[in-house]
Amino acid sequence: MLETTAAADHVFHALGDPTRRAIVVHLGRGPASVSELAAPLPISLAAVVQHVQVLEASGLVATRKQGRVRTCHLETDALLEAERWLAQRRVMWEGRLDRLEALMFERAQTHASNEEEPA
Repeated sequence: MLETTAAADHVFHALGDPTRRAIVVHLGRGPASVSELAAPLPISLAAVVQHVQVLEASGLVATRKQGRVRTCHLETDALLEAERWLAQRRVMWEGRLDRLEALMFERAQTHASNEEEPA
């Protein structure tokens, strides 16, 4: 069974949508209003607001409303749980691949030495 924390689950869910990933990329360049986030996207402003709400619930985005303008900025700390989970998987797979490489090398050496023995 895969282990994740609730925080990582929320981040992975939020990043599972291409529109939300596009918003995160946009915010990686700096804060932006919801209208600025919506401008390049082929969806309504209301849909962008819903996506921002999902990102905000995951902790990836924080918003501040000043007058009629809601400004969003990226909260990179939320990525730490997801990054930690990915790092654990990376360590596990690197260990498995190292063992596979050693096994393949050992078998290749055995095969080569068997071919060198006279019949």
